Amino acid sequence: MTTRPGGRSARVRAAVLAATYAELAERGYLGMTVENVADRAGVHKTTVYRRWATIDILIADALDSSRDTEWPAPDTGSIEGDLIAVADEIVTVFADPARRAVPEAVVTAALHSSRARQSKKDFYAARHAQAAVVVARAVQRGELPPDTDAVELIRLTCAPLYYRIFITGEPVDHATAERSARAALAAARAGLVPAQHP
Repeated sequence: MTTRPGGRSARVRAAVLAATYAELAERGYLGMTVENVADRAGVHKTTVYRRWATIDILIADALDSSRDTEWPAPDTGSIEGDLIAVADEIVTVFADPARRAVPEAVVTAALHSSRARQSKKDFYAARHAQAAVVVARAVQRGELPPDTDAVELIRLTCAPLYYRIFITGEPVDHATAERSARAALAAARAGLVPAQHP
């Protein structure tokens, strides 16, 4: 039987994935169950088990579904302001217990599931590419060397924050975000973040 695009199957998937995010925010990775997701989505648990089977697959599919969502890159008028804004968004997310529950669950799921690990990799690759527009604009304005690796500069901006959040458990705040962004920017201005050519 052919499933009609936008039909019941699409509605069920949308409801289940929305419920997955809601359960992650409320219960976290360890508190999630397929049954709770099904209840919240208003579908029978066998429907969820048949299509997704495990929590890790649910999380991976939810991440896949949001990967191509348009993310508005900051546009402050300067690369310094833009990179600080990118870093500040991470601080804002992880300062909110409900919002931080989702990325924390994604990282945990990726440790247990190759499917979730690939979805996480694809999600962050897409986000980095979207954020890289701020670097491309800066190169056009003459703020950075022409061969600056845009995605790598975004990685360098964000990496110290994720290190504190997920590895050392140290707090992050605006000052931390600003320092991280300015250190990455100093490296780029010094020509230390060139694009790698094969």
